[in-house]
This record gives sequence, structure tokens and C-alpha cells, in this order.
Amino acid sequence: MIIFFICLTILILGYKFYSPFVEKQAGMDPKAATPQTRFSEGVDYVPIHPVRAFLIQFLNIAGVGPIFGPILGALYGPVALVWIVLGNVLGGAVHDFFSGVMSIKEDGKSLPEIAGKYYNVIFKGFMLIFTAMLLFFVGVVFIMSPAGLLSNLDLFKDTFLANNTFWVLAILAYYFLATLLPIDKIITKFYPIFGLLMIVMTVAVAVSLLLNAPHLPVAGDFLAYFEADHAHDFLSPNPDGLPTWPLLFITITCGAISGFHSTQAPIIARCLTNEKYVRPVYYGAMMCEGIVGCVWALAGIAAFPEGYEGLKAMLDTGGPGLVVNHIANSYLGVLGGIMAIIAVAVFPITSGDTAFRSLRLTVVDAFNIPQSLRNRLLLAVPILTIAFFMTKLDFSLIWRYFAFSNMLLSTSVLWLATKYLFDRGAFHWIASVPAVIASAVTLSYIMTAAIGFNLSSDLGKPIGAVVAVVGLIGLAVVHTKHKKQLA
Repeated sequence: MIIFFICLTILILGYKFYSPFVEKQAGMDPKAATPQTRFSEGVDYVPIHPVRAFLIQFLNIAGVGPIFGPILGALYGPVALVWIVLGNVLGGAVHDFFSGVMSIKEDGKSLPEIAGKYYNVIFKGFMLIFTAMLLFFVGVVFIMSPAGLLSNLDLFKDTFLANNTFWVLAILAYYFLATLLPIDKIITKFYPIFGLLMIVMTVAVAVSLLLNAPHLPVAGDFLAYFEADHAHDFLSPNPDGLPTWPLLFITITCGAISGFHSTQAPIIARCLTNEKYVRPVYYGAMMCEGIVGCVWALAGIAAFPEGYEGLKAMLDTGGPGLVVNHIANSYLGVLGGIMAIIAVAVFPITSGDTAFRSLRLTVVDAFNIPQSLRNRLLLAVPILTIAFFMTKLDFSLIWRYFAFSNMLLSTSVLWLATKYLFDRGAFHWIASVPAVIASAVTLSYIMTAAIGFNLSSDLGKPIGAVVAVVGLIGLAVVHTKHKKQLA
């Protein structure tokens, strides 16, 4: 139990003491006119109260990512909690914060456009391609997963509601409206409520687990992990033979670090009324997502008396959605069952629609398209039509490409934040060191993954280590030269 509270304490202390230092490097100006005040047009640039902005940002980035990912990551044991906490404080929260900073400083633009300014048109094109890919994959995943869940509910058995295609079309119809309508028609009205609901659900699950779970992780679990024959070092595989490096870092992205979050940054950056709200909205939302991730990693570890075998068996039977239902029904009763359905159906829908909205904004920024109703229609219809046909593909294939695109985009954003800080003459190491580590993870994954070069994991480890060392040496050289030029 003490381990869980240590994790929460580190996350909270990271916000309390580290985030003000990060904010200082960013050069926020409470007196500066925000994009919302300069470009207000009643569609995307609409003023939002900071509390609502926080809840919307939290819901947009969360969905089921910090639920499903940590449950899958729990197969690696208590080390999953270590990655969530360290990844969040040193990488994910910094990544999300600078996504918001750069967007609000650059008229609420999408990150590919900002990349073109700080780097070059090549880097802009690179980010544009992978941002569009990731948003499509996220949107499609968040059509397929809730549609599959809803069509298989016993409540709808032997009715037309048991048809998966019905739910796919119903969710797409909602996405069409949410993508097309001004942000204050649906998103600002209802999403803060769902954000509060996720917070309430997380607290309820955490309290129930801490009071009733059969196997709360203790310090001895960490010692056992590192002393076991299969875990002689941090890079060793879990009991199923999957290597911790780099798969754990790819499995748990939401909660630790996720490139998808950067795609959501412009939505709220266009609505904030003061730059002083950037830290509590972006850094704060990511810190809270880290707490959600810790709760569900704890759930995956603690809720199964059989340990790893029990969790693995349930995942093989029905995936993380079944684990959520098992935990909610076991520890929260009837109300928990209802909340579980909301968690695995409603929450991904609220992230899927903002993914498609972000895709529209990304295309608009890239090609400077005026946002008339006609133009919004011309963008929304083909985007969602393509998404419908993508739902016919294998879900596991979509998920693998989503995971890789997610990590690659987060790496790119960290390098973009590094350049932003470097140009300001600020302490760039807060972004550049996580960027180097993320680069090592991403390259190791694509080298060893089936969708990449499919090399052995024995090659993936040294490749990642070499990339990290070379990256740090390169940063040190550039940093030293820059200081000499300033002198």
C-alpha cells in the first residue's frame, strides 16, 4: 500500500515544485493577449473558464488510455508504477505543458505548423504526416472499442442493438456533429461533467482497492521482481517473455507520456483567456492522468489473488475491457458495473470526437482553409468516411500502428520543445533529456517490432543505449558551442 501512496506523492510534489520551474523556463506572460481574445470567431476560438478548460483537457487526453494501458502494463509487475510516475513527472507532463505553451504562443496553431517555424518545412511535413496518422488511428480505435463493447452487452442480446455496425454508424454520426459544430455547443457543455465523472470513478476504485484488494503491491514485490531469474535487470522480460525495454514504455503511454495529447493542445489553447492558466490546465491534467494510470496499474496487480496468471487469463479472455468490468463489479457493486460501461464506452467516444476535431484543425492550419460551414463539411465528410472503412481492418493491427505513432509524435514534440527553449536561452534539459530517452525507446521499438524491422530484442537494447548516449553527447556539444557564441 505504501508504494501506491509514494507514487501519488511524487506526482503531486512534481506539480507543486517541479512544474513552477518548468513554467519559468517557458516565459509565460499573464499580460499577453491570448489567441482567443485576438481571433474570436464563435467556432474554435471561444472563451472557456479555466476549471472547465482543465476538465475538458483532462477528459480529452484520458479516455480509456490511462485505464487500458496500465492494466496491460501490470503484466510487467510493480515496475509499471515506476514508469508511470517517472515518465509522467519528467516526460509526459513536460510534453503536455509545452504543447500548450507553444500553441498559445503561436495563435493556437497545431504543432506541425509550429514545427515549420522552429525547425524547417521537412520537420513540419514529418510531424504533419504522423499527426494525421495518429489522429486517424485514435479516432478509429475509439470507434471500434466502444462499438464492440456496446454490441456485446447482455442487455442488448437478440436485439438490433447487438449489431456492431449499428454502433459504429451511431458513433460516427455523433463524431460528425461534434467535429462540425462550434466547441461551445457540445464539448464545453457536457465534457466537464464527464471529466468529473472520471475523477469520481477513479477515487472510488482506488479506495475500494486499498480497502479490499487481495494483493496490494509492497516493497517485497519490487525485490522479488529484480531478484527473480527472469528479471536480473530492468531490461528483462515479464513472465510471458515480453521485454520490458521497450515494450513497457509503448504499452503504457497515456499516464506516462503520449503524443496524442499534443494533438489536443490547440483545442484548449484557442479558448484560454490568460497564459497563466496553461500550467494548471496542461501540466495539471497530465498529473491527474498519471494518478488515474497508477490506480489502474494497481488494480491490475492487486485485484487478482492468482497474481500474473489471473490477470493474463482474463486479458486473454476479454481484453482490458473485461478486467475493468471485473474490478468495478467486484469492488463497486451494481453502481460499479454502470461506471465500468461508462469508462469503456463513453470515455473513448469523448476522446475520439476530439481526435477528429483536432485532425480538422490540423488540416485547416496546414492549408490555411477558412472555417466556413461549407469548408467544415468538406473536411468532415471524407475524414469520417475513410474512418468508417478503417473500422473494417484488424483492431490489433490498428492498435500497433497507433502505439508506434503515439510514441514517435511525443518524441517529436519533445524535440520541438527543446528547440523552443534553446532559442529562448532557457534550461532546455527539462525537454531535451526526455527527448533523448523517448528517441531511444522509439527506435528500439521499431527495430524489434513486427510492424518494423522485426529484429531480436537483444539488438533492440544496445540500439536504444547507443542512441541515448550519442544524443546526450550531441546535446552537450551543441549546448557548449551555443554558450561560447553568447559569450
